[in-house]
Amino acid sequence: MQRRIKTRSNTSRYIEILTDFGWKHYFGREENKINLINFLNSLLEGEHVIADLHYANVEEGGEHSGERKVVFDLRCIGEGGEHFLVEMQLQNQDFFFDRAVTYTSRTISRLAKKGAEGNGYELPPVYFVAVLGFQLDKANYEKYYYSAKIVDQFDNELLYDKLSYKMLVLPNFNKSLTNLSSIMDQWMYLMKHLNENEELPNYLDKRIFSRIFEVGEVANLSPAEHMAYISSIDRKRDYNNTIAYAKKEAKAEGHVLGIAEGERKKALETALNLKNMDIPFDKIAKATGLSVEEIERLK
Repeated sequence: MQRRIKTRSNTSRYIEILTDFGWKHYFGREENKINLINFLNSLLEGEHVIADLHYANVEEGGEHSGERKVVFDLRCIGEGGEHFLVEMQLQNQDFFFDRAVTYTSRTISRLAKKGAEGNGYELPPVYFVAVLGFQLDKANYEKYYYSAKIVDQFDNELLYDKLSYKMLVLPNFNKSLTNLSSIMDQWMYLMKHLNENEELPNYLDKRIFSRIFEVGEVANLSPAEHMAYISSIDRKRDYNNTIAYAKKEAKAEGHVLGIAEGERKKALETALNLKNMDIPFDKIAKATGLSVEEIERLK
């Protein structure tokens, strides 16, 4: 029997979902796959229903020896043969859409039947699902759910329904408890606020979320699991601290640059005024700190 441990005083009662350990614990274990089924069904409500699924290898090698390997957070296959690539990405990443297309393209390439069997080109549905800790579009700071398929750009007619991209942007989700209008809203709220709870709150659907609270207590982890979890939390905190420090440094640097730009603008204005008064360029340069060449170009 494994020895259980007490929760550290600086750790919440429940395992944080938004850590590498937590994501795999709640959604990547066979015994907890009902959580993943419930999550995906909430996301696909009205579009598709998953009765069951099984986990697949998360690594996808290239077709050629030198081709880069991709590693998914979770990859699973539904009872009807549909494929799900499920990602949690908290760190801001350039070309995220390119990555999503690369992942689905690699999967589709592997699924395409070869030879005579592939004459029909029939493919199973492929879903790319991502929970993001950064904004995809900073100008669109209120949009928290992206859902994309292949549609005609002129009339939005759906052309191909077997390739789907679903992305949840947590920083843009700011609904209050009294405004959670769907199960997906409840999922997003829980992902952001699970560590603030001591028990299953009334605002969550118990049929969907009871399993999260049953398996999520930190105190029920084995010592080895607890060490892995704390390490996962530390990596997340280190990243957050690094980002916060970088933002602080950028703000300070921007302030210094702003002062410097303001002083230069003032020097240029002064130099132009002196130039218009026919003051010798060498004297203007001495007074303003500008070069003679810069003064000559002023108009």
